Amino acid sequence: MEAFLVSLSTVAIAEMGDRTQLLALLLAARYRRPWPILAGVLCATLANHALAGIIGVRLGRFLTPTLLDATVGICMIVMALWALKADRPEEDSNLRRPGGAFLATLVAFFLAEIGDKTQIATVALAAAYSNLVAVVAGTTAAMMLATIPAVFLGRAFADRLPLKAMHYVASLVFVLIGALFLYRALHH
Repeated sequence: MEAFLVSLSTVAIAEMGDRTQLLALLLAARYRRPWPILAGVLCATLANHALAGIIGVRLGRFLTPTLLDATVGICMIVMALWALKADRPEEDSNLRRPGGAFLATLVAFFLAEIGDKTQIATVALAAAYSNLVAVVAGTTAAMMLATIPAVFLGRAFADRLPLKAMHYVASLVFVLIGALFLYRALHH
């Protein structure tokens, strides 16, 4: 349960104002079809985070508990710094392809998540907890929690979000989680 809750809370906060949330706003504004967009986000996130989780679990098997905790702690501190950087929506050529809202969302979200901080966090969390299902369920649920308001409330919602404050909160959460893992590494 800890793996799920840490994955959920970490990624949910980190996703606020992230480029994938901004991508959801763009897709919602373009297609005005929330359900296919959300289905595309869910499928893309499950695929992307499952792949990241598998990599994380495999990496975790090669590290000692102390080294693993230290690595995850350092990754979380790096994620804290990354969370301070404001994301900008990117104009994606996938938004103009035929195939509707679901296919455009599926492709755009999968590609947008490659190398994104939530994918890196998924690798680190899966390595730390070795519970692939709990980590992927937590990170995917977090992605959906962050995306649903963006899809249904659109740009009007985004204009009212205190994005800078949200980036600071996300950074603080990453620092706290990183500090927890570093503390565990020092006390093994």
